[in-house]
Amino acid sequence: MEEYQGKTLDVVIVGSGPAGLTAALYAARADLSPLVIEGPEPGGQLMQTTDVENYPGYPEGVMGPKMMEDFREQARRFGADCQYGFVTDIDFDQHPYTLTVDEKTELHAKAIIISTGASAKWLNLPNETRLKGKGVSACATCDGAFFREQHVVVVGGGDTAMEEATFLTKFASKVTVIHRRDELRASKAMQNRAFENPKIDFIWDSEVADVHGDPVMTGLTVRNLKTGEETLMDEVTGLFVAIGHKPNTDLFKGVLTMDEVGYIQTKGQSTHTDLPGVFACGDAMDATYRQAVTAAGSGCKAAIDAERWLAES
Repeated sequence: MEEYQGKTLDVVIVGSGPAGLTAALYAARADLSPLVIEGPEPGGQLMQTTDVENYPGYPEGVMGPKMMEDFREQARRFGADCQYGFVTDIDFDQHPYTLTVDEKTELHAKAIIISTGASAKWLNLPNETRLKGKGVSACATCDGAFFREQHVVVVGGGDTAMEEATFLTKFASKVTVIHRRDELRASKAMQNRAFENPKIDFIWDSEVADVHGDPVMTGLTVRNLKTGEETLMDEVTGLFVAIGHKPNTDLFKGVLTMDEVGYIQTKGQSTHTDLPGVFACGDAMDATYRQAVTAAGSGCKAAIDAERWLAES
């Protein structure tokens, strides 16, 4: 990264998931010589995903890390430079903008594409991390098809949890929703849809104490929050955590317009933010779809928006 100290680049891409690497591909093909600063988790959330079966072009499916490596190599083929580093500060007061990487290297960018993604909120269980992608998931759309005719659990009480539970009934034989309270936070329409589904049942005033299994999940323990009683559910083979996502946008608070959760707001159908030459794509600005394919599509849009903005500036 030191070779960029003090230099001014056309495009710097902050983040390296599907959105960032697709933006890099398109920017590189436009001869913009983009630099991708990969962030603390190069490749994004897909680095924690095992089989990806819903991305076009992989008819047999692909491991998440392998797909991200394919994305990276394709971007590099056209001249993108992908480097490990963490953007610790950006000075937006004057243009070109100044980025500080790893608290020491300063570089300048005419255009910045923000693709910092979002992180699922987890339960912080003793065995949760070990079993991620092996029964524990935060995305029913991504992983639901792997649980055909199985009993799965969804944790949460909001709209997202009800959407996940309802979606999972397409595959699972039974879906149990576990919620810490005795009533849901979800909208009435979403509640009614879940209550009326014969495959969905509920465990109230409870939390998941831990998940079990090796090498894959084979059960979980539920704790009643009123009595403290713990119950083993050894027939459950999937746990879907649906307590929300947090966009990785703290660096831009007070500078860019965001919604109440922290998703960056863009203008109309474009990827333009409040600031000229600053674009946002992927899960950093998408609170609705959060899929690899939609992230990649928005990364394409961001690169094209940046190319056109640079040409007109």
